[in-house]
Amino acid sequence: MDDDQWDDWPERWVGADCDVRAAVSAIPREVKDGFRYDEIPWQRFPHFYGPGEEIPGLLATLASGDAGADTALRQLWTSLHHQGGTIAVGALAVPFLLRIPAAARPELRADILRLVAEIGRCQHMGDGSRESLLQVAEEPLMIEGSTMCPVDWTIQAARQAVTDDLHLLLPLLSDPDPEVRSVTAYVLAAVTGELSHVSSALRSRLAKEDNAVVRVSLILAIAQLAREQRDEHAPKWARGLWSDPGRPPEVRIGAGLAWLCLVTAPVPEELRALLTDPGTRQYDGLLQPVPWLTWIDATGPGLRSCIDEMLTANILETVLDIPWDGGLPR
Repeated sequence: MDDDQWDDWPERWVGADCDVRAAVSAIPREVKDGFRYDEIPWQRFPHFYGPGEEIPGLLATLASGDAGADTALRQLWTSLHHQGGTIAVGALAVPFLLRIPAAARPELRADILRLVAEIGRCQHMGDGSRESLLQVAEEPLMIEGSTMCPVDWTIQAARQAVTDDLHLLLPLLSDPDPEVRSVTAYVLAAVTGELSHVSSALRSRLAKEDNAVVRVSLILAIAQLAREQRDEHAPKWARGLWSDPGRPPEVRIGAGLAWLCLVTAPVPEELRALLTDPGTRQYDGLLQPVPWLTWIDATGPGLRSCIDEMLTANILETVLDIPWDGGLPR
């Protein structure tokens, strides 16, 4: 292997065969809608356990709704999201995964959408800090071992694929299944375009939502989009929710987490009292299915892990009087 192939990496690889962003953006809508898998360059992008050519077969089985669909979905999770990491061929699968729920068995729809969301999100490794809970992008120089492609290119490609298919996702905010509504918010939080439109749709759904898990998912999705936009009005919105005793407890808790992720200010005593109140602990189990919290601690309670990490970091920063970045103090 020539050493000079790494000169100007990754800049000179932009748009090349290994750039999954270019491969995904080149897929025509009629190919996606027609599930024309044979027109996709799967072979360029091996996954964690083998060649990418096997992915379309798994997608086809999943879409068929037959008895092998469960196994196909498990294999897709293993191949495309091994140990929490994402990989380039997963981004090629996103446009098809977004279309499969319409044909898939109802009990599989939420897990399919969850896989889409995780393909387009960085590995969190249980980090529920203020800096990381709503983070989507990966470190620019982190690469995939099988393709030597920056992981963030995969995330960018998957997020763009989601943005291109908003017409499939927005109606799911009104789905009868609350788990589908919750995970749809998780997916929509990663869009890269039409942010105002998506945020407005999320807020409209929140105004009439009565499910606790979905409410928190909508709040965190709105906050994640606001963080991406650097929306200066979002902290005031979040504070208005958590400081209002007339709001449902889960709304106040979710908004408290959102506010902490949107600002770097010290934790107000009023918010600390809310999040550490013994009554809040009864929501640890109830809110465990919120996608952001599930991936902080899969066995639970993810909510308690986030609260402990966010509030402890604030205490250490105050005591040590130095910036706290989630690692060891410097």
